[in-house]
Amino acid sequence: MTGQWQANIPGPALGPVKWQYFYLYVLIDIFSRYVVGWLVAAAENAGLAGALIEESCVKHGVARDTLTLHSDRGSPMRAKSTAELLVDLGVAASYSRPRISNDNPFSQAQFKTLKYRPEFPERFEGLEHARAHLRSFFASYNEEHRHSGIRFMTPAAVHFGQGAALHAQRAQVLKSAYAAHPARFKHRLRPRRRCQPWSASTYGNPETHHPTQGDCR
Repeated sequence: MTGQWQANIPGPALGPVKWQYFYLYVLIDIFSRYVVGWLVAAAENAGLAGALIEESCVKHGVARDTLTLHSDRGSPMRAKSTAELLVDLGVAASYSRPRISNDNPFSQAQFKTLKYRPEFPERFEGLEHARAHLRSFFASYNEEHRHSGIRFMTPAAVHFGQGAALHAQRAQVLKSAYAAHPARFKHRLRPRRRCQPWSASTYGNPETHHPTQGDCR
C-alpha cells in the first residue's frame, strides 16, 4: 500500500450537558476518500491520536516508507510522542502551512458531509451514543456514499481497486444506450479515455491543478 492519508480532529461535538464535548479523530485516504480509521473520545490528546495511527497502519498493512500522513498543526499531531511514533512506523509526516486554514480539504469536506446530515444530533447523549452514530455513518460513507470527487464512485470501490473496472462498465453502458437510442443524445458519443492514473497518487494542497482520478474526458 502506497499513498497519503490525512489526519484530522475537527471541531468538538456537543455532549449531553453544557461544557462537555466529544472529539472525533479521523484518518482518511486522500486518493480514495476512504476512512481508514476513526475514534471518538472525551479528550483531545497525542496519546489517542498515536494509538489510532498505529492501529490503522497495522490494520491496513502499511509497510515502512510507503505512507505520508498529512495533518494540521494541532498539538496532538505536533507532539513529540506522535513524531516519534511516525518515525518508528516509517511514516513520513506532512503538516499544513502556517496560517493557512484550508490545507486539510479532504478531511474538512468529509466532516461537513457528517455534520450536514439531517440525522446528526444537536447533542450526543453520551460516548456510546456518539460511537453508535459514527459507526453507522462511516460504514455508509465508505460503502454507499457516491463521492463527487471520485466520479460518484464509493470510497471503498476506489480504495480496493475497483475503479477502473467500474469506469469501463459505465462506458459500455453508455455506448449501448447510444447505439440503441442515438436521438436521445445531444452530441455524438465521444470515446472516453480511461481515468488516469488509477493509482494511489494524488496531491494535497496543490498550488496549480494536477490531473487526478476525476480527470476523465
